Amino acid sequence: MKFIRNVGICMGMLALALVAAASERSQEVNRTTYKTQQVGNIRIFYREAGSPSRPTIVLLHGFPSSSHMFRDLIPQLSGQYHVIAADMPGYGYSDQPSPDGFVYTFDHIASVMDQFLDSIGVKKYSIYIQDYGAPIGFRLFLKHPDRIQAIITQNGNAYEEGLSPFWAESIVPYWKDKNPETEKKIRELLTFETTKFQYTKGFRNPENVSPDSYTFDQMTLDRPGNDVIQLALFYDYQKNVKQYPQWHEALRKAKPPVLAVWGKNDPIFLPAGAEAYKRDVPDAEIHFVDSGHFALEEDSTEIARYILAFLSKRVK
Repeated sequence: MKFIRNVGICMGMLALALVAAASERSQEVNRTTYKTQQVGNIRIFYREAGSPSRPTIVLLHGFPSSSHMFRDLIPQLSGQYHVIAADMPGYGYSDQPSPDGFVYTFDHIASVMDQFLDSIGVKKYSIYIQDYGAPIGFRLFLKHPDRIQAIITQNGNAYEEGLSPFWAESIVPYWKDKNPETEKKIRELLTFETTKFQYTKGFRNPENVSPDSYTFDQMTLDRPGNDVIQLALFYDYQKNVKQYPQWHEALRKAKPPVLAVWGKNDPIFLPAGAEAYKRDVPDAEIHFVDSGHFALEEDSTEIARYILAFLSKRVK
């Protein structure tokens, strides 16, 4: 009996050891790693987590942020998905090539991001789009509708009704007449006050927002020469609005699963922009959180739950 009891204890200890080893391997796979990938003459910085054997989610950041905005979301997704979040050229830790040798347009940046995904072997994926991530993501969708398994939009606009009065007041005059006076309004959007505003306006409690977020964003905006990059992209944004009908047609034709999780108090992109997705994808899921433009800062857990529930039904 003593022998049997000892064998049982040994087996139990072995089982615990195996469970611990499996847990350790799982934690290692799900750990966020920080990498760079050469794309032509540009180094692209990216965060990666989760096993590549799982379905991939590509997180596309907005202005003036970077993959840093996904720091809380990535660990919540990587247990079930392979997650990639890259910094676009001119943002975060990626290279900031001079505008003299690099054309800063949404078309060109989308092309770079497409090459980046090819270079790391990502062929099929869902996209999470926010702010500037939307025009980049939709260009990837137009080029490779067969690759995009689902679209998750968090204040990633694709409809004119989603444009708040801010656009008519500050951006459209610059599109119509680029001069020192209209440029001055754009330059005001590159200040610390405006960056912090994007991270606090419409939030339930601004104290939920880490100052690391807007401070890090501002550090990249303040790099020498970055203002020229931002001016170019603000001017080029008008092409995104003109492309909206193409995006809508592509949605109707390809019928990708669409999840909209929107910070309903966003002063830049209105809730109507989320509801409008149903016009082209009638079964799109629409959810609102009581937050602002960078809703992940205080609602990453709720947004992650929506994403996991949505993708579990739509992507295998």
